[in-house]
Amino acid sequence: MSSAVADGPDRDSEGSATYLFSRRSARSLLVTVLGELVLPSGQPVWTSTLVHILRGLGIEEKAARQAIARASSSGWIHAERQGREVRWTLSDKMVKIFHTGSARVHSLSDPFSSWNGSWLTLVTTIPHDRRSVRRPFYSGLTWAGFGNPTPGLWLSPHIERAPEVRSLVDELELGEHTYSFVGTVDLIGVRPEDIVSRGWDLDALEKYYARVLDVVASLRPASREETLFTHVQMINEWQQMPRIDPQLPEGLLPDWIGRTVARRIESLRAQWATQVRVRYGEINLGAGTE
Repeated sequence: MSSAVADGPDRDSEGSATYLFSRRSARSLLVTVLGELVLPSGQPVWTSTLVHILRGLGIEEKAARQAIARASSSGWIHAERQGREVRWTLSDKMVKIFHTGSARVHSLSDPFSSWNGSWLTLVTTIPHDRRSVRRPFYSGLTWAGFGNPTPGLWLSPHIERAPEVRSLVDELELGEHTYSFVGTVDLIGVRPEDIVSRGWDLDALEKYYARVLDVVASLRPASREETLFTHVQMINEWQQMPRIDPQLPEGLLPDWIGRTVARRIESLRAQWATQVRVRYGEINLGAGTE
């Protein structure tokens, strides 16, 4: 994920918020709209509602409609035509993805003070003729909070994520190339704090979080419409954080700025939730009666 964060809010010609945080694709923003607005509403969403919101987020109409079509092709949403209009419901597959991802995002503010010092460790050697699986394997391990302090070695303090990693290894057929074990690392060799410094680029991550915190602190949307757009962008940024933040325990990473940012976002989300959902409901109701 790009760590570039805008210096401050930009405004389009209609006054809606655009690119407050890192620039995102239509697909990424659509996923956030589906999970943050459509799922809680429990109601189908009209195409025109999705296009309206994505346009307010700086996405051109053509790109918005393409993103919706691709979401349908991917089995994320199902269409129901009513006359000339189409409304969409979330697939069971997408609902499951949202619930799983939501738990990971919400854990960003958890100090993980229950950690007992044990690490889940993987040693994997991917053969040259299987090199095509490297990218999805490394991406999956990063999402699970693993660091890579030296080639072939991956570690995470989140031993509870072993089933997730097992599924990843099985899916990519890497079982015969992978060794795993759980244990402490402080008796022989590299110290835990050195594993942390080698396994993750926390300096760059800290700078990213500092910029995000500055943007979050400056958010003062002036209307319900602008609050909706700002809310979606903020939640979209929040949803990307588990991909780069290993969520290390307080014992390894005390006073981590990432937890501060997550708590601030959670607070604003709760503060804005009612007006955002009311405005979304108005937009969707209006689209359905046009």
